[in-house]
Amino acid sequence: MSHGDSILRESGGEAPARRVTIRDIARVAGVDPSTVSRALRNPERINAATVSRVEAVARELGYTVREKQAARPSQPTDRPTRQVYPSAATIYDVARLAGVNPSTVSRALSKPGRLSPQTEQRVQAAAKELNYRLNPMARALPTGRTFTLGLLLADITNPMFFDVVRGAEREAAERGFTLIIAESQESSQREAETAFRLLPSIDGLILVSTRLNDEQILDLSERKPLVVINRRVNGVASVVPDLVGGIDQAVAHLASLGHRSIAFLSGPKGSWMSFARWTILKDRAASRGLELSSIGPGAPTLAGGASALAKVIAADVTAVVAYNDLMAIGLLRAAQASGLDVPTRLSIVGFDDIFGSDFTSPPLTTVRTPLALLGANSVRRVLADIEHVKLARASGVAEPLATELLIRGSTATPAATVK
Repeated sequence: MSHGDSILRESGGEAPARRVTIRDIARVAGVDPSTVSRALRNPERINAATVSRVEAVARELGYTVREKQAARPSQPTDRPTRQVYPSAATIYDVARLAGVNPSTVSRALSKPGRLSPQTEQRVQAAAKELNYRLNPMARALPTGRTFTLGLLLADITNPMFFDVVRGAEREAAERGFTLIIAESQESSQREAETAFRLLPSIDGLILVSTRLNDEQILDLSERKPLVVINRRVNGVASVVPDLVGGIDQAVAHLASLGHRSIAFLSGPKGSWMSFARWTILKDRAASRGLELSSIGPGAPTLAGGASALAKVIAADVTAVVAYNDLMAIGLLRAAQASGLDVPTRLSIVGFDDIFGSDFTSPPLTTVRTPLALLGANSVRRVLADIEHVKLARASGVAEPLATELLIRGSTATPAATVK
């Protein structure tokens, strides 16, 4: 029935005083005219509570649907059929069905445990029957909270971020928050633009391996609760693994194998984490009497590692510690393709223990980072700021997370210096 279809009053066979349209019923029922039409003609397309309300108004006013005089013969058409979706139930529909106030429905569904078990069960049963879900945007109106967090990654294709995302998502879900994931594609400009697009829709933001400078990060932190992973900025909460343990184990392992000259394959230019790893590696190598050189900066990708092979050979080293596993795997593949045996001619150590790092031949020796815990702790930290909860450390820096060396097949006693 179109909006022009009319409803006639039943009055003992007498002619109606006037013809009433669907819009009249819509005004009385407090719904759209299109909803009245569907409720009277195709009730299966909308929720039961709305159908009941429209039918009750029709019965109360004594109205019935006027049948169309004659249907026009169907005409062939090339236009696609439009899918009609049922109208979503509202919190008022749930309240009427459960026999409670709308505010009671909100409390029962958003913060369980604040009402009696019987009331909560009744509300939950009504919500289930009506297929009702809380609208996060509606929840934001009275509270100013969207119950949504943003997670901005440098490169969504990097396996290093898989467990970070999983850890963050699990923690956010347990706390009743939705996680929005975006990436910067290793571009500081794109990262800044994406962050500002996210800010109006989120309660807090997590930056993972950010390429922004300190000033940009501080600016964002003044607008919304903010946590950075794998980076430290004065005045901003951060979650950073304890690099010393894993790097010290890696250097000790290479020294015990007989390596005396090693190189660090550095990451992106301006990377805080790359510089931090280099600084600790330099200190530990010096303490064991090892020569250390730096190669880079380079892209933190397979291609970035592969492209460094010529410089590795020129550096005349027997072992390489790469900025991350992707660079290490790229270097390993390039070395093997060139006829350089790994590990007898060149030992390679990666960083992070990403998914697939043990799929290589030989499997990659790497420094494991607790990636899932980085993600989970970052969510805990940003939610503490959102909820104004004081953590144990007043500095706002989460407790460091230990790293450890996993010895696999890509390291061995050097046969000879690489030529």
